[in-house]
Amino acid sequence: MNTIRHLSRKDAIEAGALDWVAAVEDIHATIRLLRSGEAGMVAESVMPLGSDPRNKAYGLPAFVSGAYDAAGLKWTVHRAEPVGDLPSINSTTVINRLTDGAPVGSVESALLTRMRTAAVSAAAIKSLKPAGIRTVALLGAGAHAQTHLDMLLALFPGLEAVHLWNRTRSNLDPLIEQAGRSSTRILPHADWHDALADADVVICCTSSPQPFLDRSAVRPGRLIMQIGFHEVMFETIAATNLVTVDLWGDFAEKSAKSLFQMYRAKEFAPEQVAADLPALLLDGWRPPPDASLYFSSFGLNVFDIAFAARVLARANEMNIGTLLPSI
Repeated sequence: MNTIRHLSRKDAIEAGALDWVAAVEDIHATIRLLRSGEAGMVAESVMPLGSDPRNKAYGLPAFVSGAYDAAGLKWTVHRAEPVGDLPSINSTTVINRLTDGAPVGSVESALLTRMRTAAVSAAAIKSLKPAGIRTVALLGAGAHAQTHLDMLLALFPGLEAVHLWNRTRSNLDPLIEQAGRSSTRILPHADWHDALADADVVICCTSSPQPFLDRSAVRPGRLIMQIGFHEVMFETIAATNLVTVDLWGDFAEKSAKSLFQMYRAKEFAPEQVAADLPALLLDGWRPPPDASLYFSSFGLNVFDIAFAARVLARANEMNIGTLLPSI
């Protein structure tokens, strides 16, 4: 009997989903395959779920060859706020073998998505701030903020301080507890201006549908990274010396991210992008040290497929997960 393997979040963690070194290696490997044509993706299919623009369902297909040997689809449903005991994002990734189409399995993948997003941030920070970073301002207190804090503490051991801000101050307490006895100081702030005062890098992980980060956030040598929804004003992006992205694609016509809204408003042209992730990771592009920088992380579904394929392969070796009949 042919079977497929399903991994719960607990199973995925046991199979290495929280391995930051492997996650960053996946980013580099997948970018190389994407450059050579051995990985690819098409534009996501977006289905609105009501009047709130944050309520959407997404279908995101991609393939990755090489050691991943995977074609897959991530299906994810986003709600503006958690409902009951469910998180605001619920997601499953389904993987088939690329070489023969055989079904491999499925993974609860909201965690994998957060891991690949933060792993991209780590790779971008290391490329855009090659001299290192001392302080970070982390805006937001949701799951992406939590995962980015994990990433910062795991991959930047010399980091002196992370300044936290969220509209609801009490929501920062879990992040402070999460950091435990880290040598990096974790400092909450009531005002985002105060959180940014000493930051080399600003990581925006909010779900704000209205932009609030104004041009006062732009400083020489500072990197502003947009992970969240629409928190960065057009004037802020325009004020930075160099705009960088993970990739520019057809999603620019639909995405609610600030940069792509700015593009559709005809206030930004694709030719203004200074570098994308392939340029950073493969070509060694580096900015001047005193340049003000903006990095827009759309979130590439090709990474979701690579991550899920790696975790499923490891789970198969370890006999982790639930086997289900397929054919």
